[in-house]
Amino acid sequence: MKLITAIIQPHRLDDVKKELYKEDINLITVSEVLGHGRQKGVDEFYRGVKETGNLLRKYKVEIAVNENFVDKAIKAIIRGARTGKIGDGKIFVVELPRCIRIRTGDEGPEAIG
Repeated sequence: MKLITAIIQPHRLDDVKKELYKEDINLITVSEVLGHGRQKGVDEFYRGVKETGNLLRKYKVEIAVNENFVDKAIKAIIRGARTGKIGDGKIFVVELPRCIRIRTGDEGPEAIG
């Protein structure tokens, strides 16, 4: 089991969801987050003065998947999120040692579905 976390542009969320649904990945959690990458935000000008380092609005998409869905999920996120420009985001994949479905008490791969 893996936990896949993707940080994406807000305007790409619908495309990412559509691509995940095509791969039969329906269980996702989405959070609105703030952050910036190497570009350190965007430069804005206010009354002629340059302001740098603003935190940018992003979405964090989290998906718990069984091993046979890891590559499918990653490829779907990339298809949906990629614009080819700086700031497209990142994907993190970590081991998920334990998962429990609260309603039934199922554990492991059965709890993910």
